[in-house]
Amino acid sequence: MNIRLATPADAEACWNIRNQAIRHGCKRSYDAVVIDAWTPEAMPESYRAVIAANPFFIVEGPDARPAATGYLDLASASVEAVFTLPEYAGRGFSSQIINAIKEEARKRGFKALTLASTPNAQSFYEKHGFIPIRESLYPSALARSDLRCMHMAIRL
Repeated sequence: MNIRLATPADAEACWNIRNQAIRHGCKRSYDAVVIDAWTPEAMPESYRAVIAANPFFIVEGPDARPAATGYLDLASASVEAVFTLPEYAGRGFSSQIINAIKEEARKRGFKALTLASTPNAQSFYEKHGFIPIRESLYPSALARSDLRCMHMAIRL
């Protein structure tokens, strides 16, 4: 599968991948009300700006449409938005994204990366060398609940 940098024109497709992956992958980790609040249909315009400002990767599926995403947040040296469409899960697309992000970070001189993982994805990140640091709760006013995440890091 082809991996490439996203453009702002890809924003809606990336947002759709994000929402589908969260709705499918996180249903055992979070209540439905939390997931609904976390995955609004309307994409915030700021999402397009994130794609423009950071190395945001897409893996294209067999039909050449975006199937997986993820990016290196340059300001915080963190891995963000690693999501795969449910129908492509288990095909190594997210691993391609992680590897591209690590390589980009090395090229830019980063010595370490961090991320915040949902409970369902923690073992995936551990397989890619990330080490758990601490658990946090992110308050969600919309969901009237907290999102539990594991902060993780890796030295490059």
